[in-house]
Amino acid sequence: MNIVKISKYLSRHLRHQPERLGIVLDEAGWVEVDVLLAACAAHGVALSRAQLERVVAENDKRRFAFSADGTRIRASQGHTVAVDLGLVEAVPPAVLFHGTNARSATAISVEGLRPMERHDVHLSVDVETARRVGARRGRPVVFAVRAERMVADGHTFRRSDNGVWLVPAVPPEYLDRRD
Repeated sequence: MNIVKISKYLSRHLRHQPERLGIVLDEAGWVEVDVLLAACAAHGVALSRAQLERVVAENDKRRFAFSADGTRIRASQGHTVAVDLGLVEAVPPAVLFHGTNARSATAISVEGLRPMERHDVHLSVDVETARRVGARRGRPVVFAVRAERMVADGHTFRRSDNGVWLVPAVPPEYLDRRD
């Protein structure tokens, strides 16, 4: 199994459907590495500790993290299952970016950014990252988010360990479409 496939497999189970593997995430989203590897093997996916370490180290978005002692692993953000990542409020850059596909752009312009099934809206610090995210499902459209204005108006942001900015929602008045 290649690194991209392993990353997608881990995302499915560490962010969205841990029960499909028979694993239980703790309240902060962690699972013991040995438990995860055994569950993968029991479901026909032979994943070694070395492969897992490679996925964590080489994933361009740093989607996963090991605990300080290396015995546990979790997804850095993007969960649809209930977890508390323990992220504290932080002051974002003045402008952040969100990438989406052209099909969703009109609705976003009217309704703003909503987390959908996730806990938060994910924002990037640069246009290129947002464009790559938007290109996953078609022609990309990037929205600039006036984060500084949002903070001044009382909205709160958090930053995940891998640098993704998180906010519960972005009303449309804080968005500027960048085509």
